[in-house]
Amino acid sequence: MILSGDIGGTKTNLGLFEPSGSGLKKLATATYQSAEHRSLEEIVDKFLSSFYARVTDACFGVAGPVKKGRSQITNLTWVVDSNRLARKLKVPRIGLINDLEANAWGIAALKPRDFAVLNPGEPRAVGNACVVSAGTGLGEAGLYWNGRSHRPFASEGGHSDFAPLDELTMELHRYLSAQFGHVSSERVLSGPGLHNVYKFLRDTQRAGEPPWLAEEMKNGDPSATISRLALEGRSALCEQALDIFVQIYGAEAGNLALKFMALGGVYLGGGIAPKIVPKLQQPSFRESFVSKGRLRSLLEGIRVQIILNPEAALLGAATWTVENPLPSERAGRRKTSVKSSSRRIA
Repeated sequence: MILSGDIGGTKTNLGLFEPSGSGLKKLATATYQSAEHRSLEEIVDKFLSSFYARVTDACFGVAGPVKKGRSQITNLTWVVDSNRLARKLKVPRIGLINDLEANAWGIAALKPRDFAVLNPGEPRAVGNACVVSAGTGLGEAGLYWNGRSHRPFASEGGHSDFAPLDELTMELHRYLSAQFGHVSSERVLSGPGLHNVYKFLRDTQRAGEPPWLAEEMKNGDPSATISRLALEGRSALCEQALDIFVQIYGAEAGNLALKFMALGGVYLGGGIAPKIVPKLQQPSFRESFVSKGRLRSLLEGIRVQIILNPEAALLGAATWTVENPLPSERAGRRKTSVKSSSRRIA
């Protein structure tokens, strides 16, 4: 019985899975608002008390860097300690990995219907791959191709420097630098980042914010409101903000593809991309992705897809436990191996 978790600044998703010959069988899942709870242990207690499950293995993908089995969640006050969780659950170990690494582990468990293609790329290309996910923050991870299979690894690339693309985004950088000092890609390419772009356009009077729009922004999640109104064509300010966001998303995806030499594909994860598929399918995203000067043709050959399945990271965390068994488990696991990321991803 595997307990898996996808722990983010906004939501915590937990699931129970068991290995089967054809993959992972999902038994139960639940979603909790992270900020409404004092710790991950509190949420785990609530979840397991609902399903009365005896856990034998567990892995959690967390939105933050993991060092020596501990992680301070980037957009929460929580500290997650794998040793403390293992004692609580009475299991030999807890897998604690970055949430984007968990996302990467989950890719091979998905079906073709779980993706939307933005750039078809070259058919049957092999090589490293990468995931870039804008949500509450900006997560990035790689998948190393060893000649036979993909092995995910974590990064904190979302906190590297934001690179302006033109005069307008140079002004955006100066605007954010005055507030934050260091301007990371996450300051622009995330839910709060989309709101930052909106405020830049409003405060520099590039587009007006009528009273009805100001009221809508107060009464809901700002980034969700911006995306919705932009897609509905109801606000020029929101449309311009989302256009800039999409352009930057394409550029950052292209940057990551070059840094990881991701000939095996680029995947957009997170909560934002599935909600703005029509906008991402417009030429702006792809043009920003491939606009890398002398290496344009290389980027044109890389397949880019949106991960549509919101449970990819949950599946990935569960897959991690199967692909990284304890020494005492290895013989038994060989007899009941499951389809997972320890093979070439599609």
